[in-house]
Amino acid sequence: MRKFLLPLLFLLLFIVESLFVEYLPEKVFGFERIFVPHFLFIAILFLTIFVGRKHGIIYAAIFGLLFDVVYVEIIGIYFFLFPFISYLIYKLLQVLQSNIITAFLAAVLGVSLLEIGVYEMNYLIHVTDLDFIGYMNLRFYPSLILNAGVTLIVAYPLKWLFEKHSEAIRAE
Repeated sequence: MRKFLLPLLFLLLFIVESLFVEYLPEKVFGFERIFVPHFLFIAILFLTIFVGRKHGIIYAAIFGLLFDVVYVEIIGIYFFLFPFISYLIYKLLQVLQSNIITAFLAAVLGVSLLEIGVYEMNYLIHVTDLDFIGYMNLRFYPSLILNAGVTLIVAYPLKWLFEKHSEAIRAE
C-alpha cells in the first residue's frame, strides 16, 4: 500500500492543478493576469530534496512527460525541464543545508527557472510573441506569488511526508 501512496499523491496534484486553472476566475483582484500553478513540480522538488536525487528525477521525468502529453502540444519541454531543474536544485542543496527554509527558497527558485525556461522555449520556437517584460508582468510574477504562497502552506506537510517516506525506504 505504501508503494502506491506517492504516485497517487502526485497524480492527485496533477489533477488539482488542472482544476485550479479551470475554476480560477478570469480576473483576479480586478486584473487580468495568468496564474499558473506548479503544485506538482513543488512536490517533486521537495521529493528530490528530502528523499533523494534518484526518486526525484524519476518522478520528474514521468510526470514531465505526462504533463507534455496532456497539456502541451510540443512534447519535451516539461519532460526536459522537470528533471533538469530537479537535478540543479539537488546539486544546490548539496552545498546548502536541507531544512524547511532552504527547501522553500529552492522550490521558489525551481518554479522561477521552470517558468522562465518554458517561456524561453516557447519564444524560441515562435509559439509566443510576447516580449519578456510583458511576460514577466502578465504571467511570471503572479505565478511566482501563487506558487510561493502554496509552498508556504504545504512545505511542512510535504517535508514530514517525504522524510517518513525516506525512512521507510531505508528500513526496507
